[in-house]
This record gives sequence, C-alpha cells and structure tokens, in this order.
Amino acid sequence: MEEIHEKWDTEIQPRSGLFDLNLKDIWHYRDLLLLLVKRDYVSSFKQTILGPIWFFIQPILTTLVYMVLFNRIAGLSTDGIPPLAFYLSGVIMWNYFAACLNATASTFVANANIFGKVYFPRLIMPLSVVMSNLLKFAVQFSFFIIVIAYYKLTGNQDIQLSWHILLSPVLVLLMAILGLSMGLIISSMTTKYRDLVHLVAFGVQLMMFITPVVYTASAIQGKLKTLILLNPMTGIIEGFRYAFLGTGSFDFGMLGYSAIVSFALLAIAIVIFNRVEKGFMDTV
Repeated sequence: MEEIHEKWDTEIQPRSGLFDLNLKDIWHYRDLLLLLVKRDYVSSFKQTILGPIWFFIQPILTTLVYMVLFNRIAGLSTDGIPPLAFYLSGVIMWNYFAACLNATASTFVANANIFGKVYFPRLIMPLSVVMSNLLKFAVQFSFFIIVIAYYKLTGNQDIQLSWHILLSPVLVLLMAILGLSMGLIISSMTTKYRDLVHLVAFGVQLMMFITPVVYTASAIQGKLKTLILLNPMTGIIEGFRYAFLGTGSFDFGMLGYSAIVSFALLAIAIVIFNRVEKGFMDTV
C-alpha cells in the first residue's frame, strides 16, 4: 500500500533549549499580539467618564503630591529646575517601569484560564503588556514635552536640552527590558508561591525610594548613595532627566551597567520562564 503523508498547518513541538524564544512562532502570532495590545489599551479607560484623559490626570496628580511633600514640606532640591517639570520627568519614567513589572508579574496567574484552553506562545502575554504600556507612556511623554515647551517659551533658562535626547529611545528600551525581565522572574515564581503577588506592589513602591525619582542622585551621600547607584534604574532616570532638563548626569558607565543588568536579568528570566511554562498548569 502506498503511504499517505499528511501535511499539517500547525505543528506544536517542545522547546529544544532553555534560551529558545521561538521568535518565529511569536511573529506568526503577531496579529494576536496587536489584538491584546489594543484590548489592554481600550480596557484601561472603558466605562470611565473621562476616558483617555486619565492617562494625563494620573501623572499630574502624582506630580502635584510630590511637589507638596518633597519640595514644599521636605525641602528637597530640584537643582533649580521648575518642580513640575522635575517631578513629572521622574513620574512618567517610573510609571512605565512599574506598570510593566506589576502587570507582567501576574502573567501566569491572571491568564491561567486562557493558557489552559488554547495554544499560543506564552511570551505573547508579557510582550503585549510592555507594548500597551508603551502607548500610555507615549501619551504621558507628549504631555511632558508640552510642559518643557511652555517653560522654554516663557524664557526659563534653567531647563537645558541636550543632544542626549537622541538616546532617549535606548533609555526607554532598557527600562522596558528591565521591567519585563523582573516581571517574568516573579511571574514564574508566583505559580508556586502566591504570596509573592502581595509583595510585588510593596516591593515596587520600596524600590522607587532608592531610585532618583523625587531627588537627584548627587543629593544623596554615604552608604545610601552606594545602594542607589547599584539600582539599574538610577542611570536610566538620571540620563533621561539630564537629556531633557539639564540636571543630573548622563553617565555612559552607569548606562552600561544598567544595560548589563537588564540583559543579564532577561537571560535569567528566559531560562526560568521556559522551565516553568512546561508544567505551570499543574501548579497554578
């Protein structure tokens, strides 16, 4: 008898290695990725009265609170930069990192019902989080640019733009990788240890205070400064602030350190994610 060889449209195979990202498969499901990004973006303001305006309100309110607490009451210096521009620069950067980390950290637990019903590359979910939050960051960043333009047009000489602005996409990319990597590691661990879910928000908030969001790194001295400099987010936020406001420092050594830590964590996250992905449905 003549053998019949069937041709399959889709063939699902186990991963061959711990570092196998299966990028070809992710590209094949790019329509799903874009659909999830749209879903996350729309659901952020669905059934709200103000809608997308909340993307502006949240950083503005946070900035105003920081202006009162840290500038008026605590008396922390902003190096002559208008407090609104100074705090807003830190807020929009930190919001993006925190949003990526918090949302990615619950990938397995939050989407267990979907993962158990249909196949698609599991990495699609955390990637959609990073991309949808990037859209929100773009909206808030546009408001930040408007604030800078206002101060420049009104003759403020303290704000100095630098050519380092051209490197701002690199800063955002490093921040996205860092948030994604840390989120994937935590997400992989929460399949067995649910307690971590409750600690993530607290940990992110604690991490913010050792990141120069409401102060400049140069204002801190002693052992605390060493801890701040070890934080990979320090070089990113300091560099962003220097590029757009002229305060802080754009230290390529610090950025190199941030890049090394970000990609090292990404490698670790990929290994852990690939190992947990194979059997997380049995423990989640």
